[in-house]
Amino acid sequence: MATLDFLAAGGNRHPSAADWRPGLMAFGAGNNLALRNPEDELCRGITALLSAHTDTINAVKILDGHTGRRIITGSADRTIHVWKATQEGSTFESIQCLTEHQGSVNVLSGLSDSGLFASGSADGTVNVWSIADSEARLVQSISLKPRYLPLTSALVQLGDGTVLLAVAGTSNRIQLYARSGDAAPFELQATLAGHEGWVRSLDFNMRSSDSETDIILASASQDKYIRLWRLHRSQEPAYGLEPSDLASAPVRKSLSNMAHQVGAAEHKYNVTFEALLIGHEDWVYTVRWAPSQGRLATSTLLSASADNSIAMWRADEKSGVWICETRLGEISAQKGSTTATGSTGGFWIGLWRPDGLGVASLGRTGSWKQWAYHSSSDSWLQQMGISGHTKEVQALAWAPDGSYLLSTGSDQTTRLFAEWKREGSLSWHEFARPQIHGYDLNCIGALTPHQFISGADEKLLRVFNKPRVTDQLLSNLCGTKGSTDGELPDAANIPVLGLSNKAVTVARDDDVANSTVKDGYDHDDASPPMNGTRNAAVQLDHPPFEEHLARHSLWPEHEKLYGHGYEISTAACSNDGMLVATACKASSIDHAVIRLYECQEWREVKPPLTAHSLTVTSLSFSPDDRYLLSVSRDRGWFVFERGQTDSKAYNLYCNNTKGHSRMILDCSWAPKDLGYVFATAGRDKAVRVWRLADGKAECVRTETTNAAVTAVAFSMKLDASNVTLAFGTEEGNVHIVRLDADSLGVLSSAMLDQKTVPSGAVNALRWRPIHHDSSDTIQGQIAVASDDASERRTLQGSTSGAAGKSGWNGLAKQSLTDFSESEASPGFRSFASPTLLCWDSIHYVSQFGLLIITVVEQVLAYQECSVLSYGRAAGAIFTFMALVLTMVSLTSHIRTYSRYKEEYRLARLCGSPECVQKPVILPESSR
Repeated sequence: MATLDFLAAGGNRHPSAADWRPGLMAFGAGNNLALRNPEDELCRGITALLSAHTDTINAVKILDGHTGRRIITGSADRTIHVWKATQEGSTFESIQCLTEHQGSVNVLSGLSDSGLFASGSADGTVNVWSIADSEARLVQSISLKPRYLPLTSALVQLGDGTVLLAVAGTSNRIQLYARSGDAAPFELQATLAGHEGWVRSLDFNMRSSDSETDIILASASQDKYIRLWRLHRSQEPAYGLEPSDLASAPVRKSLSNMAHQVGAAEHKYNVTFEALLIGHEDWVYTVRWAPSQGRLATSTLLSASADNSIAMWRADEKSGVWICETRLGEISAQKGSTTATGSTGGFWIGLWRPDGLGVASLGRTGSWKQWAYHSSSDSWLQQMGISGHTKEVQALAWAPDGSYLLSTGSDQTTRLFAEWKREGSLSWHEFARPQIHGYDLNCIGALTPHQFISGADEKLLRVFNKPRVTDQLLSNLCGTKGSTDGELPDAANIPVLGLSNKAVTVARDDDVANSTVKDGYDHDDASPPMNGTRNAAVQLDHPPFEEHLARHSLWPEHEKLYGHGYEISTAACSNDGMLVATACKASSIDHAVIRLYECQEWREVKPPLTAHSLTVTSLSFSPDDRYLLSVSRDRGWFVFERGQTDSKAYNLYCNNTKGHSRMILDCSWAPKDLGYVFATAGRDKAVRVWRLADGKAECVRTETTNAAVTAVAFSMKLDASNVTLAFGTEEGNVHIVRLDADSLGVLSSAMLDQKTVPSGAVNALRWRPIHHDSSDTIQGQIAVASDDASERRTLQGSTSGAAGKSGWNGLAKQSLTDFSESEASPGFRSFASPTLLCWDSIHYVSQFGLLIITVVEQVLAYQECSVLSYGRAAGAIFTFMALVLTMVSLTSHIRTYSRYKEEYRLARLCGSPECVQKPVILPESSR
């Protein structure tokens, strides 16, 4: 039984994508619903990722009613799911899918006591639902007029039972709907004007159920302001518009205190403008009133803004003026970009802890920050949050000693996760963010415990060294062995307008104090030499907070590796850390090469390995580095052997251009104790196990499944004379197969429980390189990276005989011919050289240009009627005739190249002796 030890995923950047109730926080993480308990003292992070939606979750609402706790989620897939706690109570399951909306569901609001909730969609409607007997039914569908897209809504029940619904969005007005009874429909009763931008958040504050108690509505807008509206019980008539005229009423931009009336005929509430809160410097995304059982007797409002701050507002007891009593975060004016310049920074969500003694916020990096109020110091102190990738996780790499795990993905970051070890508890956390890039990252490999290499959607690879700050932090909190190398850099910094992490020196606190400003330069602005903030990171007694991860945990860049012509697709490091093999995206044989780099002077080992005709998808060194395995989109695999005299050079050993019927996506070597055995995974829904012997490779097993296999990995060690093979599919399933070490026969096979596997395609599988005790069950730790932006570590478990055997296909044998290009004749090697063709073309173009110049000279000379012009004209005629003959020769050259191009390509790929025996030599005239 497999157990899920750790989950990492970033939150969705949407103001409505999270909710917090006692003991549970639910938020959207890609297509998944993430569950966690922020009040957990063990800091275990996400406890479950639930999948039901097929697109990004935009809205989450938790309802605690008479029938139990329900979670409502709305998604860009136009559906709403209702979740109910399972019988075990440890997680939730989807019990109903609502499909009435025709557009993306962007907002949810609800009333727990009445089981009522409202959903707003990009189709311009707001649907009102009622939950009864664990089933939600549609009560009313409201078409917004004039048409706009709802971005926020709020529900409140007045003292007389009237339900009030506030809706706002891509308009600068707020519409108030009310219904007087359960059977009555919602009717538009008031429109509140005043904001000058889209309204992003609404929230009602009702301190008591008494009908005489005033209600305050808070609204946040992209105009950077927060407005408060007071609902006061009054029998006096208000001067406003009739309900029938509200939709078409013009919007007033000036400050107005005109009263509107809402509610039942006999219980009217006057709605008036109360206050304008000014203090944020950028869009305000969310406003939330503190719970009634909070620490303050008076109302406190929490606001989260794109200016990287969250603020707490409270009315002064004497003057009644609303003031900002607490501000958490940072001052954005000193940190650069705002939403006006295209930035997506700041805090997107701000939530109160259910007891009002804590707050949580979601930042632009998908990470959650938390603060708790300490009465002893009367201050808010930051606590441990969680973090994770916000887009597809493309690659994983364990440190060679298994001390930490590196992950990289399409969110353009590389993250380091490690196990925080303390008395009585263990938990996984992000300890560093070594690379924050400007391109999507595709691959990563660990050379040593202190060095890794990564490739992105650019033509080069980058090598990074571990800084001393991270090394000491891991040693103190994770119990890893610190480096004895005194040459480790102190820290790193990204220069302005740069992509390279530069090594810097950490200055002492007293040095910084003595030289805060020197030569007109502010040394406190996180620039070299580094201030004491990074130096203090070594003294942390907990994993670093988000501020430290985003700014002070970079790894300095050591080297850049050039050579490829297109975006890097894959990279692999030799087990001895001396070589790196890389490949790039390619659509021809000229670019589908494998380049090797030695890791001492970082020079390319030439010539590159030419084999494939399309993009190489995966590379892998054998455990002893004797062989290098490559697989490609061209459906073939190639094995290269290390040279006898030159240990850095590899030569073709054997290959199979028809290894799978469709493209091959991943490969992995088995432990050395099994001999030279490797596995390949393809889009043909099969995993094939191959054994090398006597210069040939034999397919000894084929495991099939119902989806394309996107990742495969052998365990690092034998377990009781058995070996474990894991592979993941495009649908997110992970299979664990147990093979006999001698015959490679299947002993057991099982698919991991759906609760523990991703909801998207599995992009990478990596076993942790540590020693395990031998037993009858498979024990190990494996990391899984997926398209659903999640990272799962570790999966521990067993696949005993009870799982049964899965169906292996019959044996498949194929004899391969060893071929070395050096054995071909000189004529074959020089066949249709692209370089020769290029130089010939340049020559012909030069001749043509010379002809044009000559003709122009003759025309000008002819106008002067000089005798010399006739001689030049004759020379031009002969030059033109020579050019015609040259063009005929070029045409013959091109035709010959096209005729034998395919035969030449196949000869280079498969090493066919027939091709070698018939070398093609170009005619001398063409050459």
